[in-house]
Amino acid sequence: MTDKKVIQVDVMIMGQSYKLSCREGEDRALREAAAYLDAKMCAIRDTSKVKGTDRIAVMAALGMTTELLATKTSEGPLSGMSISEVRQKITSMHQIMDQALTPQEKLF
Repeated sequence: MTDKKVIQVDVMIMGQSYKLSCREGEDRALREAAAYLDAKMCAIRDTSKVKGTDRIAVMAALGMTTELLATKTSEGPLSGMSISEVRQKITSMHQIMDQALTPQEKLF
């Protein structure tokens, strides 16, 4: 098994540019993670009184950790599922919704 090459990826989070490293082929996931973090941090900045990038980052991290832990509870509808399985389930739900809504579009 060969090691994947390490590459540099440029991302923007709250208007700040970051150069990050990841293995080749993992850049898409890194970009998606950075975009998700950017959205969370910008939402906190824009809708709360929290000031300072470090405090906003901590609040975003707490919110994202809560989301992650919610998928790991034994009580929730997504309990016992990995993030990959959750994504697959969401994709499947989107496909079902698209199939159900397509005939509705013809009515308008």
